[in-house]
Amino acid sequence: MSWWVVVEEQRGMGDSRSWSLSETFPHPDRETAEAEALRLAREYQPAYPWSPKARKVLRGPGGYLVIVEGRTSTFHFRLSVVEEI
Repeated sequence: MSWWVVVEEQRGMGDSRSWSLSETFPHPDRETAEAEALRLAREYQPAYPWSPKARKVLRGPGGYLVIVEGRTSTFHFRLSVVEEI
């Protein structure tokens, strides 16, 4: 068994925004995966917005929701810690 950190991002603009799987990172155990998810929540550079100005990290069951405010728009991405079975 292994644990994964999965990054999903909003793609598109306006009403055509949708979720897309961006990255996957395997880890040998849950503790390592959770530590990496927190690091990525603070440091991951999403595709949008292009000029990030602020970041808010919210922790929930199984991962993080990160809100990134840009100069003209706000996007968010989520990081999930999941176990391969």
